Amino acid sequence: MGRAAAVLSPARRAAFVALAAVVGVYYGTHQHWFNLSLWWDIAFLAFLVIPAVFGFVYLALPLWHLPPRRLLGTAGVLIVVAVVLQLAGAGPVANFAKLGAMTFLAWAFLRFFEELSWVVLVAFIVPFVDSYSVWRGPTNTIVNKHVQVFDVLSFTFVVPGQAGGAKLGLPDLLFFGLYLGAAARWGLRVGWTWVCLTASIGATMALATWWDVGGLPALPLLSLGFLLPNADLLWRAVRDRSATAPRRTPT
Repeated sequence: MGRAAAVLSPARRAAFVALAAVVGVYYGTHQHWFNLSLWWDIAFLAFLVIPAVFGFVYLALPLWHLPPRRLLGTAGVLIVVAVVLQLAGAGPVANFAKLGAMTFLAWAFLRFFEELSWVVLVAFIVPFVDSYSVWRGPTNTIVNKHVQVFDVLSFTFVVPGQAGGAKLGLPDLLFFGLYLGAAARWGLRVGWTWVCLTASIGATMALATWWDVGGLPALPLLSLGFLLPNADLLWRAVRDRSATAPRRTPT
């Protein structure tokens, strides 16, 4: 833990603690808050709750530099903690253990990407895979036939004045961490990437409500949240990589 703390600046550590206090109070008392109409609930989640939750990922971002073994070990510990808390009925706290586990797992996986172009390729492919999974694949089956399993394999953004909330699958948390980590690793626009990634979650939620569907795949807009604010930098990196790649001589 000492090395991890040293990676984070004092300002980041202080902000993390302050954010944890605010989010903790909200998650602990949200059922006693005011009731809002449906669209005001969506706005409250999109502009306040979701940015606050993913603020933890932004503040912890320098930890992506830790050795992969350390990242995987931390992710493993947090998975165990999440399971124990879930079984103990402490779902709201388990949420944040899940968030931490998926984030550290994403940063560990990031080390296997040797080129930025690999992340770009993933960002173009996974929306199609996620869309199929949500509409016809395993995610659809879990959401519609195994609700309790989906509760375990998701993060809940709680709504003020209510017991439930909006849910986001754990793979979506993983890709949020992967995209933000990639922005930091390859010198992209980290701040704008975080803003767009966060906004994409709220936008997906709003579209699902507007179209009156049970849920939408989050990865299409999440991938756009990574690609759009960095489009020129990504194009330049892919183009430069192609220009410097060795060419075969015809035989």
